[in-house]
Amino acid sequence: MPPRTRSAWLKTLGQLAMVLLAAAAIGMALGHPWQVVTCAALGVVAWHYWRLRRVLLRLTARQRLTPPLGDGVWNELDRLLYRGQSEMRSRKRRLIEMLRAYRAAAAALPDAIVVVDRLSQRVLWFNAACKPLLGMQYPEDMGAPLVQRLQPLPLAHWLAAGRHAETLEVPSPVNSSVTLSLRLIPYSENLWLLVARDVSRMLHLEQMRRDFVANVSHELRTPLTVVHGYLDMLDPEEHPDWAPMLAEMQRQSQRMTQLVEDLLTLSRLESQGSLPEEENIAMGAMLTTLAREANALSQGKHEVTVDDSSEGLDLWGGHKELHSAFSNLVSNAIRYTPAGGSVHIRFRREGSGAVLEVSDTGYGIPPNHLPRLTERFYRVSTSRSRESGGTGLGLAICKHVLNLHQARLQVTSEVGRGSTFSCHFGAERVRPREAIEVLP
Repeated sequence: MPPRTRSAWLKTLGQLAMVLLAAAAIGMALGHPWQVVTCAALGVVAWHYWRLRRVLLRLTARQRLTPPLGDGVWNELDRLLYRGQSEMRSRKRRLIEMLRAYRAAAAALPDAIVVVDRLSQRVLWFNAACKPLLGMQYPEDMGAPLVQRLQPLPLAHWLAAGRHAETLEVPSPVNSSVTLSLRLIPYSENLWLLVARDVSRMLHLEQMRRDFVANVSHELRTPLTVVHGYLDMLDPEEHPDWAPMLAEMQRQSQRMTQLVEDLLTLSRLESQGSLPEEENIAMGAMLTTLAREANALSQGKHEVTVDDSSEGLDLWGGHKELHSAFSNLVSNAIRYTPAGGSVHIRFRREGSGAVLEVSDTGYGIPPNHLPRLTERFYRVSTSRSRESGGTGLGLAICKHVLNLHQARLQVTSEVGRGSTFSCHFGAERVRPREAIEVLP
């Protein structure tokens, strides 16, 4: 108990004792001590009731009344209440200022921000950017169902996914030429935050980049063909001094040709929203082809093994695209595995789906490089990649092919022990293996 409060409490007890002693003395002088003491006690109770009533009226009136001067318990209580009310008002004022600052910051954002009730999926608040991007009006749309208000956007199934909803790219309901990237952020048990960002310019720049790469790669084909033709015409036996230079020129031109082909393949895959043609892919024949290509590239320097433990499963998709993806994984395993190492290709069942794995005993990949492996031209070791003849586009091509098949690429690696690249396919991409009739 603070010293001032303790002092007020002791002073009040002393005053009460003095009143009762004075009443007893007066009562003894009158010959009725108990009656006088009782009346004095009732008077003290009445006075305390009156002070309590004043405190209650002060609390219910919500007025900032200056506490009276003096000592005693009731004056100390008035002082503490006044201080508590002042601190509460100050805290409330700071909270209101913070809330205004947050709302002003949200209103100033160029992205559309909508606060949504999770249970009813109704709009609780939105900023000014929602009007040009989503067409929402204040106050008409406050409390409106979000799915109904943003029609014809396909939001019903997207909102049903909740915190697991992926980023959704849709045209703006106000202007179909504007593309919005929608993101759902659950920030409490009952509230969601819908963020809509205009990504039209970014998509336009991305399309310009793809067109530029495709056009440049296509135009490079003709001069490279001419260079190859002239190099083939030069006979190293007629010019022995030129043999090392001609060999290097041929090697670099072939590498450039492979780079152009990979760029064209990647550009074609990026521009495709779906596979042009789908068919049943015989995985037995695919594994045989991959093993033959691996042995041809290895030239006997590696041990190549194949394991088909899929229990009679095939894949459904684009044969050319999947062969390109699998071939890139196998060629990478050969290139980045020292002579004497092994490469293992395995196709197996995984739940209701299937997975194709390419494992090697190569150099391995440090963990900090794994998230960026599928970026185009990203190299873990530049010198090693150039020595092996890689273009830096194989894993990017593999990623885009798997995306077109609703599949995913998983990479596990340990430095000095090797790497495993796994292509995981869902149940919708798995088919029972067709029996092959053997003609007599």
